[in-house]
This record gives sequence, structure tokens and C-alpha cells, in this order.
Amino acid sequence: MSALTTSPPAQPAPPGFHLGTIPVYGEAILAPMDGFSDLPFRSLCRSFGSALSYTPFVNAMEVLARSPRTERLLAFDEAERPVVYQLFDSDEDRLLRAAQAVLAHRPDVLDINMGCSVRCVSGRGAGAGLLRDPRKVARLMATLSRALPIPVTAKIRLGWDAGSRNYLDVARAVAENGGALIAIHARTREQGYTGLADWDAIAAVKDAVSIPVVGNGDVQRPADVGRMRRHTRCEAVMIGRGAIGNPWIFQGRERTQVPRRETLATIRLHLQGMLDTYGPREGIILFRKHLTRYLAPLQPPGELRAAILAETDPARFVTLLHQLEPLPVPVAAV
Repeated sequence: MSALTTSPPAQPAPPGFHLGTIPVYGEAILAPMDGFSDLPFRSLCRSFGSALSYTPFVNAMEVLARSPRTERLLAFDEAERPVVYQLFDSDEDRLLRAAQAVLAHRPDVLDINMGCSVRCVSGRGAGAGLLRDPRKVARLMATLSRALPIPVTAKIRLGWDAGSRNYLDVARAVAENGGALIAIHARTREQGYTGLADWDAIAAVKDAVSIPVVGNGDVQRPADVGRMRRHTRCEAVMIGRGAIGNPWIFQGRERTQVPRRETLATIRLHLQGMLDTYGPREGIILFRKHLTRYLAPLQPPGELRAAILAETDPARFVTLLHQLEPLPVPVAAV
């Protein structure tokens, strides 16, 4: 369990939407990101206002093999609820058995990854590879939604490539076969993370289905959340890369509005969660990918930045971090 002792934000009424019978409060959600949306970062973003906690995608085969790595990926804090477990595989039977196995951890929602564009995943028919066969998507969603006692959702892309943008067929296959929500990254598998996200496609999905729709793509600032919702009428917005080093986006705050002292306090809080979860050495090393984004707006001198990023001792790391503290405001002479 992470040392982050923050709790979810106060819940306004009424909820923005429901996932089955689960009320969801808020309009911005941290995206499931391999290597980033782990327990410490999810907990931090949830406390800052992220409406749901998605785990990174987990291989169904590793679940069934009871991999220690998978157990760590599935760990969550009660304060994160609602918690969404995301699984991936190309085999329908394996996905069902893995989904039934993870119920022992008591997640609130199960999500099937249909959007990962990485070749080793999509190339074997998992992730975005599922988009090539909407009938298989329909069978999979029907099987899972009938067999599981929790809502089943899907995260999709626009299609395999520019010539097969079949997102409406896939969205209908999800919605008409028991799916409780669709999150859509508005790019194709071929695009990866390049080019512009097609928000018009998100709006088209919203028009085509009656279940909640979550939009994803090109959300970098708080204002983008409102722009996407107005443009697409989606129930919520999913934020991936725009949240790395910037959990304040879930508070609706511009990164430039965050005082230096608050930034440094958040770095220390996030680091402590990493140390508690992974141990001293691994925790600080894994934290570096977050740290580079936290430090960028602070513009530390080159030598100090290099020293902070290279440090492997938590106590010395904090000492180096103190050098970035703002200078005290001088008291005027009376």
C-alpha cells in the first residue's frame, strides 16, 4: 500500500454519470498508462480530482500465471475507489478466466483494452488488434457482461489505420452487448500518438450509443477538458500524457499557477509513495520519469538538475531538492 494518505476529493451532487449503479463524480480521469498510472501516481491524481482510478493494462496470461508483477499492478488503495482494472488479450476464454480471477481483489469495474498500439500487443490481435473484428468485440463484451457481477467497459481507438476507421461499428458492438461505458482515444492504431486527435469522431460515438462516453486525446490544459466536453458532449475526459508531472490538471489549475513550494511538496509526497510501494532504490529510479516532467517548469540549473535525476539515495535526493526552494521574502526594515 502506498504511503499517500490523501483521500478522494469531496463529492459534489449529483454525480456526473453512472457506471452501472456506481456514481462517478468529476469530469476528468487519469488514463491507464503502462509504466505511469501505478498506485502512487493514481492515488495522487485521485486525491487531486481524477474521477476514476484505472490500473495500467494487465496481460490476462500473466493474471492466470499469478505473476508477482501483476499482483503489484493490481494493488490499490481503498481511497481510490471507484477502481477500474484494465485487462488485455486476444483470446476470449483467457480474458474471461482472467476477469473472474481478478474479482478476488474486488475491483469496481473491468475494462478491456482495445486501444494499445504497441506492435507486440496489437500485432497478436490484442489491444487495438481487436478493432479489426467488431463481431469478436461483440462476443467478448456479451460474454463478460453476462458472466461478471461488475460493469464491463472498453477503451478503443478510431480503428486500425486511416483506411479502417470502424470506431462506430466497434462502439455499437460494445454498447449493444452489455458494455457500461466506452472510452475512445481519437486516433487510429497507425497514428500511435502522432497527429491531431479527431474530436468529431468522439462526438459521433456519443450520438451513436446510449452509454457514457469518455473522450481522450490532445488534452494538455484544464481548458481543454471543457473544450472537449462542449465539442463532443462526452460525459468525461481522459487525460494521459498531459497529467504526467502535472496532477494539478485534475484540480482545474494551470501548471503556471502552482507555486514552486507546492510543486516541491508534491514531488516529495509522490516520491514517498514510490518508496513505500517499490522500496528505496527501485522507487527512486522509477520516479525519474515523473521527476523530469515535474522539474521542467522549475528550470533548475543544469548541474543541479543532473544531480537530482542521478541521485539514488532518498535522503540526499531531498537535500538536493531543498536547493530549489524559493528564497525567503526579506522583511522590510522598520
